[in-house]
Amino acid sequence: MSDATVIVVPARLASQRFPEKLLHPIRGKPLLLWTAERIRAEAPQFPLYFAVDDERLAAPLRAMGFACVMTRADHASGTDRIAEANAAIQAGAVINVQADEPLVTGKQIRDLARLLGGGAAMATLATRFTSREAFLNPNQVKVVISQHGRALYFSRGPIPFDRDRGTAIDDDWVRSNDCYRHLGMYAYDAAFLRSFTSLKAGRLEKLERLEQLRALENHFEIAVGITDEPTVGIDAPDDVTEFEAYLDGVGRKIQTTKE
Repeated sequence: MSDATVIVVPARLASQRFPEKLLHPIRGKPLLLWTAERIRAEAPQFPLYFAVDDERLAAPLRAMGFACVMTRADHASGTDRIAEANAAIQAGAVINVQADEPLVTGKQIRDLARLLGGGAAMATLATRFTSREAFLNPNQVKVVISQHGRALYFSRGPIPFDRDRGTAIDDDWVRSNDCYRHLGMYAYDAAFLRSFTSLKAGRLEKLERLEQLRALENHFEIAVGITDEPTVGIDAPDDVTEFEAYLDGVGRKIQTTKE
């Protein structure tokens, strides 16, 4: 096994809310290629692989010179898919960028690599919430963080919960409190990935449908870095319009994430 840090993008064809979204054409190019080309431009120093479950995903990637590793179609999470891919790649550390995040930045990727060097088995990123609406949205995953920069818990519910205010909070409260929105990007060391695949999905993971809770339930530390760079994730057809607005330079800073 090498000591290299690589990027592995888990990509599966199935998608409940937006069928086959990674192949959805955006201005003549599938979404998956928008993400691939963005990563290659933003972080060329990291070897890049795609962990795919269908030849229809691999074909356009290979045609543009991207490396693919075929994986099983029945993985429960992106982390499980990456673990299978890294068993073949044999990297010392892996950065996970989501295939439907076509505006990921080089700084975010470098931050993940730096955080992993701090001793945690796993690292991820978060950003501050800016609106009450986003904070209360169960599709916007929340994370609370310790004083030492480690994740305490992830939830689809509004955490931290202000006992005195309840849900009577406003945008100003959200912006002035430690409310962090989790971004679905990770870094892992290889030993953690090997361990992760042997762990059963935990009770909390099943309830919240959040794979990172499996790590916390099994006493693995997750380092969390704060970023102020917005992301646009393609989770539904309407998100394509938002992405195209960014391409045209007229997009607004929205808060979207998918987990």
